[in-house]
Amino acid sequence: MKLKVCGMRYKNNIEAVANLQPDYLGFIFYDKSTRYFEGPIPKLPKTIKKTGVFVDASASQVLHQIMAHSLNAIQLHGKESPGYCKALKEAILETQISKNEFIPYKFEIIKVFSIKDEFDFSVLNDYEEVCDYYLFDTKGKLPGGNGYTFNWDVLKNYPSTKPYFLSGGIGLDETEKIKKFKESPASKYCYAIDVNSRFEIEAGLKNIESIEQFKDSIITNVKS
Repeated sequence: MKLKVCGMRYKNNIEAVANLQPDYLGFIFYDKSTRYFEGPIPKLPKTIKKTGVFVDASASQVLHQIMAHSLNAIQLHGKESPGYCKALKEAILETQISKNEFIPYKFEIIKVFSIKDEFDFSVLNDYEEVCDYYLFDTKGKLPGGNGYTFNWDVLKNYPSTKPYFLSGGIGLDETEKIKKFKESPASKYCYAIDVNSRFEIEAGLKNIESIEQFKDSIITNVKS
């Protein structure tokens, strides 16, 4: 099971979290968020995927940030359509590896869907071919970072084989709940756990000890 830590803001804190070797670090490029990130992103280990989080941004804005920060993944947290995702997936980007040599630049697309007590999984059908992962978060007033979990039993009806991220108000208090969830059929395609607000000292500033404790108990000791 992978770990994504989202909502990073401060250089020293980013570097401290990176030392814990999460699989993904999320940077929010949405100016209405209290965790809005203004670069540059510090140099990170190559094992960590830099993830840009966007909310109904224009495709050109997203592509600009991908190349400006060498993002490995993008997380789409708004009402982005399948056509929008397809356009990003098919965008031709290149990175220069020598004076006269360029190679295609690839990135992962994570599409977010918000859940409370129920969810119509049929909406996923048109996204199957245009994104790499889904992320299921708690429906709230703001996109992400609301600090509440949704009813994970809803995922018993997950119809896809696409790997997904489990998000929404996950903190240390959910440790046993996650272990139990991992034993259920609903977790079969759970690829990663995404954490944010419940591990913060303040918006964008993460508690290193709490993340380390969570990673040791959930990620390290739970088989993928």
